[in-house]
Amino acid sequence: MHPDDRNSNPSRWARHLLDRRRFLTDSSVSLGAVALLDLLQQQQLLAANRSSTSDDVRIDPAQPFAPRPSHYPARAKRVIVVFCAGAVSQLETWDYKPELRARDGQVLPGGPAVTFQGPAGELAAPQYEFRQRGQSGKWVSDLIPHLADLTDEIAFVHSLTSNSNTHGPAENFLSTGSILDGFPSLGSWVTYALGSENQNLPAYVAIPDPRGVPQNGSNNWGPGFLPAAFQGTPLSATQPIRHLQPPGISVESDQATRDFLQQMNRWHLEEHLGDASLAARIASYELAARMQLSVPELNDLSSEPEHILKLYGADDPNQPLKTAFAKNCILARRLIEKGVRFVQLFNGAYASAGELNWDGHERLKEQYDRHALIMDQPVAGLIRDLSQRGLLEDTLVVWCTEFGRMPMFQKGSRGRDHNPDGFTCWLTGAGVKGGVSHGVTDELGLKAIEDIHPLYDLNATILHLLGMDHQRLTFEHNGIRRRLTNVEGHVIHPILLD
Repeated sequence: MHPDDRNSNPSRWARHLLDRRRFLTDSSVSLGAVALLDLLQQQQLLAANRSSTSDDVRIDPAQPFAPRPSHYPARAKRVIVVFCAGAVSQLETWDYKPELRARDGQVLPGGPAVTFQGPAGELAAPQYEFRQRGQSGKWVSDLIPHLADLTDEIAFVHSLTSNSNTHGPAENFLSTGSILDGFPSLGSWVTYALGSENQNLPAYVAIPDPRGVPQNGSNNWGPGFLPAAFQGTPLSATQPIRHLQPPGISVESDQATRDFLQQMNRWHLEEHLGDASLAARIASYELAARMQLSVPELNDLSSEPEHILKLYGADDPNQPLKTAFAKNCILARRLIEKGVRFVQLFNGAYASAGELNWDGHERLKEQYDRHALIMDQPVAGLIRDLSQRGLLEDTLVVWCTEFGRMPMFQKGSRGRDHNPDGFTCWLTGAGVKGGVSHGVTDELGLKAIEDIHPLYDLNATILHLLGMDHQRLTFEHNGIRRRLTNVEGHVIHPILLD
């Protein structure tokens, strides 16, 4: 074919483009698409807008813990999470099941033949008596008499579920919103979003139990993929932060050295403006220096009056573990008083066949008698103390555990196996209704059947009370906008004040 023939004989596709009707049709569709894009842009609904910096947390590397605004007015300024490691049985504490007592010793028709650790035995009645408490008439166990007296101040959620029935992954799920390692803890998300009211102490403190750390250890207070500055700082009443003061150096000499180093750091930073890593490192060093002065005073409980020690149960020389945990509870209150944003208070340690935590597989009642003695009065004392000081008005207290227990005993034992399908946690304090129970498990306490809430909802509710929308609190990691509640989570509004 001659080259000139190509112009005189257009292809089928070229003839299609020259069709007047097709041209007008395509133009109208294109103009509509342009108009739609313009409308989406104006309403901030484009993907680029939704992942833009409008909702991102803006961190000044030189002041990573400076207070930052919430998404909307907050009910709570601070949070204490009491984490009972080992999975407390809802059936021996908060979730009253008279039918379980009536069917004690019977086989559950159609029930699981095998549970997490082996063959299932017969249904077992609650190991403690339940009584109605307060004006609400809530049935609570005699196992926890001090907390039972506070029932009218508490909002119970009886229908929580977990994504795992194994302690380590379930601890992760409760603390980080994921059963996998490497995700930020709730406290890290909170301090990343809001900073701290106190620049002389860590924004986030984790207080391990006197018996040891929980099964997943520092994962429970780790920063995951958030900046490392937002990890929890572990300390307790008996184990303060180590190496705060260099040995063999006077306070005066140490102060002079720090002042000189601080000046050199500032000069260096002025020569390297915009170096965020350097600014963050200097900020962490300066916080450590301020902590040298503030932490020893904070850990010194000798100034606490006798009636406060008695309130918490920290004055009993015959119960050293209870006394040590009670002092941790006093430390939690002191941290809150100083403006620390988030305190994670652990009750119970690592896997130990239930000897060091609430994992009651074999001898549940014998072990729970000891564990409740350690936990009950100190936590109740903490709530009463916060209330009498006016701190409970803007402090949220959360009592939680990683999952619940089965209504039957394990075969050949006097203990209950793991149950992630229906268990109880509770909240009290800022923005929370008192004396309410939300959600229902079945008549035996095996599964949640009404107002079912995965643990995502508990975390969404905590963020909501802090003035944070869990859907807007995100961090881009490996090209994905991550959040504490993954792609799920709903605020549990029925337990909140209007």
